[in-house]
Amino acid sequence: MIVVLSGGVGAARFIEGLAAVVAPERIAAVVNTGDDMVLHGLYISPDLDIVTCTLADVIDRNQGWGIAGDTDACMQWLARLGAPTWFKLGDRDLALHIYRTARLQAGATLSQVADEIRQALGVAVSIIPMSDDPAPTHVLTDQGELHFEEYFVRDRCQPVVHGVRLHAAGPVRPAPALLPLLMSAEVIIIAPSNPVVSVGPILAIPEVRTALTTTNAPVVAVSPIVGGAAIKGPAVPLMKAVGLTPTALGVAETYADLIDGIVIDTVDAELAPAIQSRGIATLVTDTIMRGMPEKMALARATLELASFIAPSTARSLV
Repeated sequence: MIVVLSGGVGAARFIEGLAAVVAPERIAAVVNTGDDMVLHGLYISPDLDIVTCTLADVIDRNQGWGIAGDTDACMQWLARLGAPTWFKLGDRDLALHIYRTARLQAGATLSQVADEIRQALGVAVSIIPMSDDPAPTHVLTDQGELHFEEYFVRDRCQPVVHGVRLHAAGPVRPAPALLPLLMSAEVIIIAPSNPVVSVGPILAIPEVRTALTTTNAPVVAVSPIVGGAAIKGPAVPLMKAVGLTPTALGVAETYADLIDGIVIDTVDAELAPAIQSRGIATLVTDTIMRGMPEKMALARATLELASFIAPSTARSLV
């Protein structure tokens, strides 16, 4: 199994390319749940839905989130009633949240519900939340402590960030399927997602870090930082806030104790020697996923790097 530690949009696009290169049944996406929240009485899982809907080919491609062609009649009525509408939820999108909430209230786990939704939408890639426990990510700002989605969506990343608090609800356990999956994986890929608030919550589970340091699988990251800027989202201010350097080298250093290799963009080629000097195999290629050809090329390059690190797995990867 090829395991991908995933955030939202960047990870979803990467997995799309990967699923076009290898059989999707061989891929498992372990998805961040730090963005999860309850709003309007509904349990919302932004990254799980982005990954699932992207792979189901129902995502709104212009936004990178939400369902294509969705309507907003419910949101209009919520606004009329005076309810908060800063987190846009389309009518079809709401169906996912209603279903998830009802199943959780009936006693199902988040892992069970994620699997039910991906099967209903015809997604062959396995989709596994990092934990079935509440694990909210909070951002410490000059305007107080905010849930990540409040900082990101409601406040449009305007507050000055002083720090990040992962698993704000307390310690969390890995999802039941997660540790066996990591220990038996052929390859583990850290997707091009925000290192702090997308991948960070997954890696903050102690058992996950232990598994990544003891698994026999090669662990390869794809840098989400190109030329000192994030492809999407607030990775740069968040990395700075927690003392990380927002460069491809900074990403490599963030994961240095966990990864065997990293894929960086051609724009950052001059950083390759410094990364390699830290004992991390480095592949330089175009990492901008403009369309499916680029997504597939990046997936192939990542698997090639994994094969270079662990030649015995090369024949089975592609």
